[in-house]
Amino acid sequence: MTDTLSQAPASTSARIVTEIPGPRSRELHERRVKTVSAGVAATFPIYAAHAHDAIIEDVDGNRFIDFTGGIGVMTVGHTNDAVVAAVADQASKVTHTLFAVAGYEPYIAVCELLAKHTPGNFAKKSVLVNSGAEAVENAVKIARKHTGRTEVAVLHHGYHGRTNLTSAMNYNMHPYGTGFGPLAGSVHHAPNSSPFHDGLSGAEAAERTITFLEKRVGATQIACLVVEPIQGEGGFIVPAEGYLQALVDWCHANGIVYVSDEVQSGMARTGAYFASEHFGIEPDLVTSAKGIGGGMPIAAVTGRAEIMDASHPGGLGGTFGGNPVSSAAVVAVFSEVEKRGLLNEAKRVEKTLKPALLDLQKKHPVIADVRGVGAMLAIEFMDPATGKPAPEAAKAVQTHALHAGVLILTAGTFGNVLRFLPPVVITDEQLHEAVTVMDDALSSL
Repeated sequence: MTDTLSQAPASTSARIVTEIPGPRSRELHERRVKTVSAGVAATFPIYAAHAHDAIIEDVDGNRFIDFTGGIGVMTVGHTNDAVVAAVADQASKVTHTLFAVAGYEPYIAVCELLAKHTPGNFAKKSVLVNSGAEAVENAVKIARKHTGRTEVAVLHHGYHGRTNLTSAMNYNMHPYGTGFGPLAGSVHHAPNSSPFHDGLSGAEAAERTITFLEKRVGATQIACLVVEPIQGEGGFIVPAEGYLQALVDWCHANGIVYVSDEVQSGMARTGAYFASEHFGIEPDLVTSAKGIGGGMPIAAVTGRAEIMDASHPGGLGGTFGGNPVSSAAVVAVFSEVEKRGLLNEAKRVEKTLKPALLDLQKKHPVIADVRGVGAMLAIEFMDPATGKPAPEAAKAVQTHALHAGVLILTAGTFGNVLRFLPPVVITDEQLHEAVTVMDDALSSL
């Protein structure tokens, strides 16, 4: 194959030319099984060769419309030209020193951009790390140091990572914590707001959450409340109006650090730089990762300067945190969002995709709910006869879509949600093509 997507895409549509998986993917999978831990999942039986914008081409020449975005990473598109150029330029200068040993400008530039674009008009500082889970762990460390308290509060159906502490913070113990214990203690799970499921107003849901934490834990014991403004793995649950603000107010009234986990919902994914903006809240700390790096590994904790400065020198950081090449990619991502109007592109994705999904819901009763914001949308499946979750429907659509050239991820506590995280540069034609594939899948159920 002579053409590569990063240079000159021959097609912007799905194209299946072999059985799935194809022969080269099968060969690679045989090699994988021999040397890669079985603990690393293989969601799709394909292996990527090239990718650009919203198209992934596998090693057999099959092309897929990507509705996964690397689980929310490729917001600006695969192999974005500006990101690729920034990475190449920085790699030719400095690839590593350890920022604590010999600093470099890109790290500082990233912290400046995060201070500017995270919610809140107050002095902010950041620490750069490697992954979303590491950012969440550091946010907890910082909150504990600042408050002198030990307890951590999280919400039902939340997801925060696969490390020891973040596994304990997840709602789903399986598969993230199964057999890996004992996990970190002092983590308390409170009811969340899920309007489709609980029917509560924001005020009612907040009262339930707060009452649980006050009675079960005690507000004076809690160092931080960690909340995804839109829950990711939980099924793209958007809280009721007023819910998050009530939690912020309660935290501030009780000396609790409010942490907004924006690892999946942040960096232009929802049509705002950070999803917290949709709810009018100003978190004390914000964790970011995934989309900020445009495909390069990097994450951050950003927040009120007085909280971020609670740590003693040497208490935060790490060997690769804020790596100069990854930091250069972040600067390029922020520039692309500004220059190409990608906040509006995320809104365009919602404007195009959400009505199409609502039309699917009218046609197929197994779709119980359509929800989300920007380019972070989902559909939930329930058996219309019993009202119970229908994960088999979600899986069937995912499998059909794979063989038709569309990659979609499942989500939700019961695995009955399909979540859509396409690059915001995806075209309307690609969106409609993917919806047609889902319609065909649902019609064949």
